[in-house]
Amino acid sequence: MRIHRLNCIGTRPHGGRLIDGLTRGMFTRGRCVSHCLLVETGEGLLLVDTGLGTGDVMDPERRLSPIARKLLAPDLRADMTAVRQVERMGFRGDDVRDIVLTHLDFDQAGGLDDFPHARVHVLAKEVAHAAAQDRWGIKQRYRPAQWSTRTRWIQYDALSDVDWKGMPCVRDLAGLPPDLIVLVPLPGHTPGHVGVAISGENGWHLHCGDAYGDARELDSDPHGRWGMQAYESLTATDRALFAHTQHKLRQLHYKHPDVIMNCAKDPREFERLAGRAAHLPADPITPMPRDPYVEKIVRKPRPEATVLELLPTRGATGLEVVDHDTATFDLEPFRGTRNPAPPQPSS
Repeated sequence: MRIHRLNCIGTRPHGGRLIDGLTRGMFTRGRCVSHCLLVETGEGLLLVDTGLGTGDVMDPERRLSPIARKLLAPDLRADMTAVRQVERMGFRGDDVRDIVLTHLDFDQAGGLDDFPHARVHVLAKEVAHAAAQDRWGIKQRYRPAQWSTRTRWIQYDALSDVDWKGMPCVRDLAGLPPDLIVLVPLPGHTPGHVGVAISGENGWHLHCGDAYGDARELDSDPHGRWGMQAYESLTATDRALFAHTQHKLRQLHYKHPDVIMNCAKDPREFERLAGRAAHLPADPITPMPRDPYVEKIVRKPRPEATVLELLPTRGATGLEVVDHDTATFDLEPFRGTRNPAPPQPSS
């Protein structure tokens, strides 16, 4: 599977160089990215986290909490939203058939409603925690106004019998290639926080979300930036569990150095892996030769109702679709005990 790296609207917390290691001075704002992955699966596109979305850009006062806007100062540029970058690359927004979330914080899930027909894969524990809306802190970081896709969420609450590189995991995600996309629980930042492991063209990639914020925290002698460590401590729901998760990630990094790991925040790590500056949107891409997705999908324009009866019947190779109609995303086969209806947030 082909993997692309997107920065879907970064944030600018106070702390300068103590946050990002790049900004001059310590009494200005630093830079954090919102590192997301776009994956060509052969059946469509999959997005790991969404960053902030067009709704957040257009109406931040309603969508984002006042404290988040004041302390983090998101870089609200429409061209940096996931949907605009997907389109810039040469795809369509509705080519994104699946979204896998590391967690439901506002800066990871803000772009959900830019992809209204996508299936959303998330741990049930994270949904329950986010939807409770029973404490002030939860209301600041989890924003139900961003969750227009709730009816399309597929929740997972049971671990698989087979682990992933020695770590507990959830395999066989509904509608996705088996054993090529794996959820790895990494709790601490939030109760249902997960890493997303993907088998790509050059081996395994593990998106660790907010399980760490400085790539140097994975070294055998960890020495992350002080400002980022303070940020991690402030945002962790369970600090002891967060520290244990980081310890497990260091062990994984030591035992399996071939696994390409990334977090959601580190701008240096993003630029090293993406090969471009963090403030730039993704470049247009050249489709792979004999791309299985392109060969399978034969697009045709959506006809007007008055013209429909006049159109001749045409045969076409592959699966013929109409702009990825909602029928393409039928969730009924996946509904059942492992996919209970997500709880509604309290008012």
